[in-house]
Amino acid sequence: MRTRRRFKQSKTLSERLADEAARCREEARALAPGRRRELLLRKARQDETAMQIDAWLHSPGLRTPT
Repeated sequence: MRTRRRFKQSKTLSERLADEAARCREEARALAPGRRRELLLRKARQDETAMQIDAWLHSPGLRTPT
């Protein structure tokens, strides 16, 4: 059985998502309107939504559902 290659992340998940969202938006700005641009903007929005969910999950006011 193969072992998994593991490494520690140097940035937090939120930082990585923010970097990826900014990169996608910057790349989309350079493109003409079209499918590729829309896909990049969608990816940026998904990254931003993931950042909000991560922040919500790590918020101190989060309680277990009852």
